[in-house]
Amino acid sequence: MSMLEAEQLSLGYDGPAIVDQLNLVVTAGSMTVLVGPNGCGKSTLLRGLARILKPRSGAVYLDGKIIQKLPTREVALRLGFLPQSPLAPEGMTVRDLIAQGRFPHQRWFQQWTVEDERITTQVLEMTDLTDLAGRQLDTLSGGQRQRAWIAMALAQNTDILLLDEPTTYLDLAHQLEVLQLLQRLNKQEGRTIVMVLHDLNLAARYADTIVALCAGKVVAAGKPWSVMTPEMLRQVFGVEAAIVKDPVNGAPICIPHGLVGAALSQESALEQVVYAGR
Repeated sequence: MSMLEAEQLSLGYDGPAIVDQLNLVVTAGSMTVLVGPNGCGKSTLLRGLARILKPRSGAVYLDGKIIQKLPTREVALRLGFLPQSPLAPEGMTVRDLIAQGRFPHQRWFQQWTVEDERITTQVLEMTDLTDLAGRQLDTLSGGQRQRAWIAMALAQNTDILLLDEPTTYLDLAHQLEVLQLLQRLNKQEGRTIVMVLHDLNLAARYADTIVALCAGKVVAAGKPWSVMTPEMLRQVFGVEAAIVKDPVNGAPICIPHGLVGAALSQESALEQVVYAGR
């Protein structure tokens, strides 16, 4: 199975580097979740791993080969990428969008196949979009559109899926539905999944590995209980929080109770009140 690795990877756009000499190994068959504050480099890193953004220095390896040197079609057959807020041509239907995911599998002499049709139908069912297949994307709710884009990524049928905030715009029920679907693809089919999530508790519940980023660098990486600590939350997010055990699945749950500076001020104020009352 495919494996991704970033080695001394630096990425950016016009200004300073956003990802700076970062090292990361994505184990084949794992569910990896990137977390961190806004602007820390999560989306940029994902674009670098997907070969969308060319490294300033360092490299990304796909099965030990530099991904920038691999043929585009070969990468597309092995790695699917869903960016934030993707755009589709006006008038495109849900089924048409999902069919785009089959493009890397087609040849100039053999366009649409029975297998393409089977996978498209299967993905529509998996994402609960069968009844919306003929609807135009611009007539859907934000959550329905997001599921359609996720379905397109699934239709690509790659060993690796890179998803940038796949639960954006989704209500709680559909967030769980999408994450449970991705978990099934990971556990039952061995898909390697790397995704960005903002909800730390969902990250801890579904990830095999959490990677916490801050200022373009990896601050902590490992199993949820080793990464989700009060110290990491102070350093990465600037918040004071308690970590407790989920009584249902045993995952760590983050309960924030204030910003680092504000929490200290509150504690000092409380100490003064207690002292004054003595």
